[in-house]
Amino acid sequence: MRIAVHGKEFNRQTAPFITRIFEVLAHHNSGILVSEKFSKYLRPPAFKNIKFETFAIGDPLTDVDAMISIGGDGTLLDSVTYINKQEIPVLGINTGRLGFLATNSKEEAEHAITQVCEGNYTLDLRSVLKLETNQDVFGNLNFALNDVTIVKKDSSSMITIHTYIDGEFLNSYWADGIIVATPTGSTGYSLSCGGPLIFPRSGNFVITPVSPHNLTVRPIIVADGSEITFGVEGRSKKFLISLDSRVASVDATIKLTVSKADFRVKLIQLEGQHYFKTLRQKLNWGLDIRN
Repeated sequence: MRIAVHGKEFNRQTAPFITRIFEVLAHHNSGILVSEKFSKYLRPPAFKNIKFETFAIGDPLTDVDAMISIGGDGTLLDSVTYINKQEIPVLGINTGRLGFLATNSKEEAEHAITQVCEGNYTLDLRSVLKLETNQDVFGNLNFALNDVTIVKKDSSSMITIHTYIDGEFLNSYWADGIIVATPTGSTGYSLSCGGPLIFPRSGNFVITPVSPHNLTVRPIIVADGSEITFGVEGRSKKFLISLDSRVASVDATIKLTVSKADFRVKLIQLEGQHYFKTLRQKLNWGLDIRN
């Protein structure tokens, strides 16, 4: 079995934990590949005995059985950019705070890795958004697991976002911005802007305005087979587009189309884990503070 590993920078206190992860992988005779970005932090003497290959964004990982993401949800989203369309199962180990996607804690990491190496897991399939533009903005990384956002660049004025669903005019949002979120992303930025929680297998996306001027405008759920088109205008000549954590500045000449990508992200789910359980544990969903 070959395992790819990606992570974020860590401190001296965390180094023994990272070392232990590689020891567990070596114990299971796993061939180890490490992202070039993460490999820069695996310095001697603590990591001098670790043997691994490196890979970069765009490299084919056709012989990789799974990827381990060490960090928080942002690190897992970053891991997805390495996987791209290859649909390699990814396991998130949380060393951050919330860990809604990276659900396995540091205490559970050794058991989780062992289960992956032994093939004792199921896959939670998550839909992905694709952004198409008339300009080359994000290159081959024109997709998002969480959300696509369009927001104003400065603090002086709102922008107007003309929105169409399958060619049919929906609304002109006068707002600070707009979010198109997958069910995975419905627990993130969209939720903080008043959007609903969406079950991952529901087959929907949600369009959520950011601080709309018209208070009667509310989030709307659409089928994930829809093609969503945007035109943007405003006093400012520039605005921002983001795909998960990747951000680009563009002008009003750009044409934006958001639709469902032709691939999915495969999250590794171990026995006893479930989306509803994560909602209750991570978001305190349904918690009665009187008890």
